[in-house]
Amino acid sequence: MHRIAVTAVVLVSVLAWPRAVSATGHGPVFGAATPTLGRDGWSLDVAWMMRRSQTEDDQMLRSMIGYGLTEDVQVSVSLPVPLSSSNRMPVGRTMAMMSGNLDAELLAAWRFHRRVVGEGARFESTAYVGGTIPLERRHAGMGTAPSLSASLASGYASRAHYFWIGGSYQRPLDNGGERVGDVASLTAVYGYRPPALRLDYPNPDLRFFVESVAERTGAARQGAADMPNTGGSAVLVGPTFLLLYKEYGISGGVLLPLRQRLNGTQPKERVRVGVNFSYFFWLR
Repeated sequence: MHRIAVTAVVLVSVLAWPRAVSATGHGPVFGAATPTLGRDGWSLDVAWMMRRSQTEDDQMLRSMIGYGLTEDVQVSVSLPVPLSSSNRMPVGRTMAMMSGNLDAELLAAWRFHRRVVGEGARFESTAYVGGTIPLERRHAGMGTAPSLSASLASGYASRAHYFWIGGSYQRPLDNGGERVGDVASLTAVYGYRPPALRLDYPNPDLRFFVESVAERTGAARQGAADMPNTGGSAVLVGPTFLLLYKEYGISGGVLLPLRQRLNGTQPKERVRVGVNFSYFFWLR
């Protein structure tokens, strides 16, 4: 309850800030994308995420503050508020910009390539590096440890169409001979903005996406042995949306599994859901 109260106070305080800016720097929900915040721009995100399996679910609220160091470089930090938790091993990212585990995360993004290819269209690429610090000592019978991650996204964006592909890798560190499995993923996103919605600021900006995620989670290890019923692979796909209006944004969607192959008898994932509220502002 204390963490929920702190999150609410921060959200109300920022929403009351008088210097708002246009919404920028956000892409789809689950897939990696290239947008970054503008120079000296800030964003506050509050996300609800859920993974539901055949027998239980994990639900979490997560708050993230982002800051644009330059037009192409941004940093962000996010903290979780768990709502319900299963006894499954920690896994990879639930949403593109936020971890789905009970940890604090620092993430840096660098849009290192940008080429204009027409009026309102561009090719660009963004690299991400980050790290997490667990907020619990043990989970599912294993000691937790910090992790390091890196990802890359590249693609095309215009006033009507969006296409991004990305890949990421997250490596948990060892904790006294115990280690949660590493996570590798590939994502692909196609987005479309209908003609009636191709309007400039401050008009509403609504985009629809089809997102897909292919991920592989390694088995957890204790000493030299893999733990049973841990790790596996999955391919998920589903619809999402992004609505931007002035300094506000809301995005959300679902992913459904097309294929799952698990290393044991652990419950299969049935649905993955994410909803994110954003506010963009200046501090001066």
